Amino acid sequence: MDLRNIAIIAHVDHGKTTLVDELLKQSGTYRENEATAERAMDSNDLERERGITILAKCTSVEWKGVRINIVDTPGHADFGGEVERILSMVDGVVLLVDAAEGPMPQTKFVTSKALALGLRPIVVLNKVDKPDAEPDRALDEVFDLFANLGADDEQLDFPAMYASGRSGWADMELDGPRVNLDALFGLVLSHVPSPKQVADREKPFRMLATTLGADPFIGRILTGRVESGTLRTGQTLHALSRKGDRIEQFRATKILAFRGLSQQPIEAAEAGDIVTIAGMSKATVADTLCDTSIDVPLPAQPIDPPTITVTFGINDSPLAGRDGKKVQSRVIRERLMREAETNVAIKVSDTPGGEAFEVAGRGELQMGVLIENMRREGFELSISRPQVLFRDVDGQRMEPVEEVTIDVDDEYSGAVIEKVTGPRKGDLAEMKPAGAGKTRIIAHVPSRGLIGYHGEFLTDTRGTGVMNRVFHDWAPYKGTIPGRRAGVLISMETGVSVAYALWKLEDRGRFFIGAQEQVYQGMIIGEHARENDLEVNPLKGKQLTNVRASGTDEAVRLTTPVTLTLEQAIAYIDNDELVEVTPGAIRLRKRFLDPHERKRHAKAAS
Repeated sequence: MDLRNIAIIAHVDHGKTTLVDELLKQSGTYRENEATAERAMDSNDLERERGITILAKCTSVEWKGVRINIVDTPGHADFGGEVERILSMVDGVVLLVDAAEGPMPQTKFVTSKALALGLRPIVVLNKVDKPDAEPDRALDEVFDLFANLGADDEQLDFPAMYASGRSGWADMELDGPRVNLDALFGLVLSHVPSPKQVADREKPFRMLATTLGADPFIGRILTGRVESGTLRTGQTLHALSRKGDRIEQFRATKILAFRGLSQQPIEAAEAGDIVTIAGMSKATVADTLCDTSIDVPLPAQPIDPPTITVTFGINDSPLAGRDGKKVQSRVIRERLMREAETNVAIKVSDTPGGEAFEVAGRGELQMGVLIENMRREGFELSISRPQVLFRDVDGQRMEPVEEVTIDVDDEYSGAVIEKVTGPRKGDLAEMKPAGAGKTRIIAHVPSRGLIGYHGEFLTDTRGTGVMNRVFHDWAPYKGTIPGRRAGVLISMETGVSVAYALWKLEDRGRFFIGAQEQVYQGMIIGEHARENDLEVNPLKGKQLTNVRASGTDEAVRLTTPVTLTLEQAIAYIDNDELVEVTPGAIRLRKRFLDPHERKRHAKAAS
């Protein structure tokens, strides 16, 4: 069967997964009476909850006798390790752009990778039926983006379509019939080259492993595109590392191909198809699986380096072990090593004592997703504040800088620019009206300055601002950036919080806990209204007497406590604080619980 391999690229929430849903439906992949889930490609619980794609996934549809393998790529740069690997499997890309918002930072990130690989894009302007859609402006911005990213003449001569993924139509003209996606299917067949043109079936078998997984029945599995030759079940292969070292020899016990949303066993895999192979025990991502006669590996796409590091440690608070079952450092280490094996964008290293582990990755969102997955698996952890990774280039200290794209109401633009370019040491790159009373601000800000800024940004814009960020470049170190300005309220007792005590302390700041919650000495229970830390007693009850008079008993009405999400908690803490993560709770605490020890370490640090 003739083949086409394509990847779909889009910014977060531009409608990529919804469009894939419609492609599956209209290609006849589902039976007419089959129950289908919305956003079928978002199979992970976190993906469904957050409405984002985290893991790259493949599906396959048939259209007029041609099999089209479709890869759904993550839209957030923090999961870019998935994108860089997955693009090596395809021969063309469909770039989906919101007709109102135009190309956004994550669009730019993934598209630059695709253009560098020489892939010819198809541009689909989605959501053109929205009231604020401006498809012509969005199309001009896409062309400018391609030109800025160094696209060649062939890539700049891209076909464009107008579509509404939710309504299930795509047309070459804006005022087309708006019936179905036939025009998009036809354009994919005519514009994307067949892998037969880039692969040779007569040569020995070779495949570059791009994603690693595990199946409870068949064990370790690797997915990739067959570059050349034919593989049959039971054939003996060997795995070569990037450097050409032989890792292991194994027998391909099973070959699985994508058919719709499921994978089905096949007897033979031919050049150009995307398949999954089982039977290996050591081979991993970026290794070449090939015939035993081959000793030269396929070139693997280089992966961008991590930019931040977070320390994962055991939970040693007084409440440790109450929620989770996995609390030992050995178990935590095994889980992190397993994650690093499947996710090439993460690097794990031991700290000097062996009780904690340095995990380096792309950003706070990627770390938040990893920690959230671990807590759902029953782990208890203590997490440090993210630290930016620096480089030394010719004796000069370099730090990562991110391109931040901000859409805010005109009235808040001044406050945002002041915060971004002032204490956070950012440089304003562009500022332009975005229509409907909004301003688009593009700035280059050190990654250090953005840690913990998102909550402050939402406060400054009254929750109406939208901020997107993507790695831009390495730049010379810009000096000290001030951290959190406010101090914290620290519990000086261990026990259960009392409503009367919290009520009396409300003028000291805002609380992260409510009444009748477990607290312990050294736990952070709120934010102080001033810059210094303050120890308070949330357990102190009202002194009772047998004298009562009318009007002396005041009703206790507590302000609703602030509930921090996992990402907000990690971004909020200071260097001498930790986030305690368990399956049932997220707490903040001082690194040193004993007040005398805290003072001693603070004195030594100063």
